[in-house]
Amino acid sequence: MILAFAVAGLLAVPAMAEARDITGLWNTGSEGGKVEIYRCGNAYCGKVAAASRLKTNPDLRDVRNSDAKLRSRRIKGLVVLKNFSGGPAEWTGGPVYDPETGDGGRSGKLTLLPNGNLQVKGCVMMFCRTKVWTRAD
Repeated sequence: MILAFAVAGLLAVPAMAEARDITGLWNTGSEGGKVEIYRCGNAYCGKVAAASRLKTNPDLRDVRNSDAKLRSRRIKGLVVLKNFSGGPAEWTGGPVYDPETGDGGRSGKLTLLPNGNLQVKGCVMMFCRTKVWTRAD
């Protein structure tokens, strides 16, 4: 019986590690957005993988950006999360950028919630905006 519990415990470790892995594709919850979170060195980064507007115009540019010099950037593949480190359930870093609004934050926080969703917070000084992302199929 003790051996059965030991084996069950060993089998549960990879499942728990996987549940805390934030890499992969996430639904942003608006405009059909999907962001791929990936390792970038010792940190995590995220780039735009899909959006409803990209289906009709795959060459869509970052026209909502408040910085006119950046408005010619392509949305597809645009890095929107940079240099997040920490874990196992919270990561801090930044900058964070939202191409839907053209707003960005110098710092951010990613929190893996108990239900498996990812809380994404971007802040400029003391003003923050939070969204909850769900894992894509």
